[in-house]
Amino acid sequence: MQTIGQPWGVSVFGAASVKAVPELVRIRFKVVRTLETAAEALDSASAAVGEVRHVLRRHGIPDAAVQASRLSLVTATRYVDGDSRFAGYRCVAGFSVESADLDGSRQLLVDLVAAGANEIEGVDFDVTGKPALRAEARRKAVAAARAKAELYAEAAGVRVGAVLHIEDVDPESPGVNRYRGHASGSGEAADQDLAPGHVIVSAAVMLGFALAHD
Repeated sequence: MQTIGQPWGVSVFGAASVKAVPELVRIRFKVVRTLETAAEALDSASAAVGEVRHVLRRHGIPDAAVQASRLSLVTATRYVDGDSRFAGYRCVAGFSVESADLDGSRQLLVDLVAAGANEIEGVDFDVTGKPALRAEARRKAVAAARAKAELYAEAAGVRVGAVLHIEDVDPESPGVNRYRGHASGSGEAADQDLAPGHVIVSAAVMLGFALAHD
């Protein structure tokens, strides 16, 4: 039988999510060339980078919205029958691009690949006002936790007292998902987490309350 070693009040978990229509798309990709000589790899990658930049300008993406790494060059190897063998030189340039043209993102991807971007690392949709959305989600998480505490207190014949403990919880951390279905009585957090075509901003909190007796 489990016992409470130091009873002091009620501790509850609250979580909430806020959804927003995406305002921008972020594309991360690389130009990678592996050729027999270093000069060939550098020349080929440089030419592809030039084509990629031409595509970005044609799509109206300003230089300020483009982050690009310098060309890197490493020796490439391949394994044959368990042995490492020289395979040439690998030249890589990485890019991260932001665009507000969501409708044009498909054609942008097609044109980037045609220009020589041969490794697409990710396509993510985002919003510019994420701090405000995060603050709203945190307020809702606190409200969900308080509502749960008041329900438990009412069922136990007591009242919720002062807040004794507030602990911010990373909503993406391992183990949090098993609490999410209990985050609020309305099920709002779980429903919004599945909303298609939206950016979801989540928050979670552990609250500790004192208990007051009538």
